[in-house]
Amino acid sequence: MKQILQSLRTGAAEVADVPCPAVKRGQLLIRSTHTLVSAGTERMLVEFGQAGWIEKARQQPEKVRMVLDKLKTDGLVPTVEAVFNKLDQPLPLGYCNLGTVLEVGAQVGAGLSGFAVGDRVVSNGKHAEVVSVPVNLCAKVPDAVSDEAAAFTVLGAIGLQGIRLVAPTLGEAVVVTGLGLIGLVTVQLLRAQGCRVLGIDLDAEKLVLARRFGAEVVNPAAGEDPLAAAETFSRGRGVDAVIITASTRSSEPVHQAALMCRKRGRIVLVGVTGLELSRADFYEKELTFQVSCSYGPGRYDPNYEDKGQDYPLAFVRWTEQRNLEAVLDMMARGALDVKPLISHRFALEEAERAYAVVAGIEPSLGILLEYPGPEVQSDQALQAATVRLSPTPVTTDVARRPAVGFVGSGGYATAILIPAFKAAGAQLVSVASSTGVSGMYAGRKFGFAETTTDTDRLFSNKELDAVVISTRHDSHARFVLRALEAGKHVFVEKPLCLTPEDLARIAQAHEAALDRKKALHLMVGFNRRFSPLVQKMKKLLGGAVGPKALVMTVNAGAIPSDHWTQDPEVGGGRILGEACHFIDLLRYLAAAPIGKHSRSVMSGPTGDTVTLQLGFDDGSIGTIHYFANGPKTFPKERLEVFTAGRVLRLDNFRTLTGFGWPSFRRQRLWRQDKGQQACAAAFVTALREGGPPPIPVEELLEVSRVSIELAGVSVLSANERK
Repeated sequence: MKQILQSLRTGAAEVADVPCPAVKRGQLLIRSTHTLVSAGTERMLVEFGQAGWIEKARQQPEKVRMVLDKLKTDGLVPTVEAVFNKLDQPLPLGYCNLGTVLEVGAQVGAGLSGFAVGDRVVSNGKHAEVVSVPVNLCAKVPDAVSDEAAAFTVLGAIGLQGIRLVAPTLGEAVVVTGLGLIGLVTVQLLRAQGCRVLGIDLDAEKLVLARRFGAEVVNPAAGEDPLAAAETFSRGRGVDAVIITASTRSSEPVHQAALMCRKRGRIVLVGVTGLELSRADFYEKELTFQVSCSYGPGRYDPNYEDKGQDYPLAFVRWTEQRNLEAVLDMMARGALDVKPLISHRFALEEAERAYAVVAGIEPSLGILLEYPGPEVQSDQALQAATVRLSPTPVTTDVARRPAVGFVGSGGYATAILIPAFKAAGAQLVSVASSTGVSGMYAGRKFGFAETTTDTDRLFSNKELDAVVISTRHDSHARFVLRALEAGKHVFVEKPLCLTPEDLARIAQAHEAALDRKKALHLMVGFNRRFSPLVQKMKKLLGGAVGPKALVMTVNAGAIPSDHWTQDPEVGGGRILGEACHFIDLLRYLAAAPIGKHSRSVMSGPTGDTVTLQLGFDDGSIGTIHYFANGPKTFPKERLEVFTAGRVLRLDNFRTLTGFGWPSFRRQRLWRQDKGQQACAAAFVTALREGGPPPIPVEELLEVSRVSIELAGVSVLSANERK
């Protein structure tokens, strides 16, 4: 299928061949007929991409601070690589989609309030021939609403949510500052609620439209004074409310709104402005100021959007989905007319011309993209899940170049794992992703033969020797089991799994492969043990006599409680999802099984500031301080090993210092090296040469078991604290 992608590095838009997305549980697979270009948002993205490095930094100061923090802790080269990798990734554009349902995912209700194949629906889907969208971000289109009009629904919901926050009453005087698409829709919706409206904009043509929709208007570009106009408009009382739908870096619209308002007036920001607020503006009049969040309640709530958990209507009358329905109802009644807002129509193949208009080569307002219908391309052809990227045949001689497929192509996979496997000499055959975009990017950048959204294809592909799994944690066990059952070697990013039951099934599946005389390698991405400085530590410790005391300090940093890694069902929590790295590292350096373990948790909402204690069978002891309450400017990881009157200290995988070692004082690397490349190379070498697995399976299972048990205790402790 075709999809519009934008380069953040250059701002250029392209129509790319992308695999059709797979419909997930709680989602609809939709064939697009029309999408609307959001001129404000998408123009900002184009301008950001076209800007130089200095201007990019000026536009996103918070990102600059993150880069500087990373520079202090990780060094120059890793920081530069991370920035370039982020800018290289294509950005899917669009969020105003109209189409027909091709497929209904599991757990999507049918009937009067549900969805069925063939339904005409609006959604916040991208500019793509086929999109997969969570059901709570979709709404059925009434028969009385045309396709072109329905494409404006999502923008309409943004304006409507701003109105709901203002809570206007019949007869109130409301100012709309900024008469772009959202502003002009907002004018009409306010008029439909019986409000008097004053529109402010610098564009005379937009003012004509606002007047046509029943608003009074003022044009500062023509020398008209907005404050004087508002004074007259409000009959000398001050306006009741101001809705700002403009896009500008200036704080002037907010200041102007405050001056226009009556005492206890309301200001809602729907657009984007500077936010240097004057206390005096708000204090004397007791004004309220609020920023509107997109389409309404539920936005950015993973339980509502991803898991389909609707808010009870009795308590949350207007959600994202119900706002979409309300806008469609207004269109069906004729109270909202968007036809005059359409300035351009382009076929999908003309997307580059459309974005040239967005960039400002000619005046524009509503730009519609039209998609080819079934008479041009069948649904079956459109839903092709695999795109061939290279005609190069796969070499079947595993002794030379093992053939590898990737399940998952997110940020870590594209920045670290895939380059590491390529450098190790693996054949990159197939890369699977759920949406298709990240897989297409990884496939083109690293030279995969194909990209797909059909994950089953990798496990049934007889050309593949191994599968690399780099998806979210809750899917690891399922994919590991499928790979082992299919006779594939497996490299899975940590953690191996999230539950004791899954761990037992994986152990049984690996044992069953051995019973079939199929020596399959099972590898977890515990890369830190492969770091060159850790290897040096291992060599030095090999000459020391007696047990060791190991202390690992990790300045992990805070992650919000609603992040997917904190979700016990999806990420497993940070102890299981991240601290397992350090459990493995200490297990490797102690060179003895973990006989006992315990942990202490600092009270807090997430329970991710912990101290883990490990006792090893040889008498060694280990402590892992995994802290989420430190500053980003403090080094991230430090390891100290005390043994036989000597100490080794590893700082952030860049500097190793010895104390009391007769032949070793210090080793410093020119850049941080956590062992990711060496870890992948060890796995590829084991496949190519047929040697033993880089990490014994018994150790992987042991570390996974201990991590699960420590995480399980942490969850119980969190419940006890409640």
